[in-house]
Amino acid sequence: MEKKSYVFLADGFEEIEALTVVDVLRRAGLHVVTVSVGEEKELTGAHGVKVVADELFANVDFNGARWLILPGGMPGASNLAAHKQLCELLKLQNSQNGGIAAICASPSVVLGPLGILEGKKAVCYPGMEKGLKGAHVVQTHVVRDGNVITGNGPSSATEWALAIVAYTIGEDSARDVAEDMLLYTRQHKFWF
Repeated sequence: MEKKSYVFLADGFEEIEALTVVDVLRRAGLHVVTVSVGEEKELTGAHGVKVVADELFANVDFNGARWLILPGGMPGASNLAAHKQLCELLKLQNSQNGGIAAICASPSVVLGPLGILEGKKAVCYPGMEKGLKGAHVVQTHVVRDGNVITGNGPSSATEWALAIVAYTIGEDSARDVAEDMLLYTRQHKFWF
């Protein structure tokens, strides 16, 4: 059975980050499920876009998850951080060296306080670096350190998603997806 990846959504999520990662991973053939941490499947993004998640958190067995993915946005990231079961799941995933990806405010607001970034290179939305507890803050769009991939914000959503693809099924697959999206041609250097 194919491993699933989960994108967690809370009211106030950053739409570009949440939907881009779902789109790119599905283009790559990865099984991705959107999960509401609220009481309803319908959520409203930071810019008023309504989205219906595939599942409610309480109804999902996350055992064996390939990736736990956190878009940013405010108050979306704060709402993710307030979800105790999600925080416990993230700590368990990290202890098992499972994939964790976060972008924008989420590395700072969710992962940093949980200690998940301790000793790792990480990025977040500019100005929020104080929350990257114990991390080695780097100045780039996207960085992977071990099992964790972080991105700095909406303009990096595609690059962040492609980094997840590259780490999961290989750089050639990420290049193929990028080329199909007219983002990349074989003549140009890729960012991984």
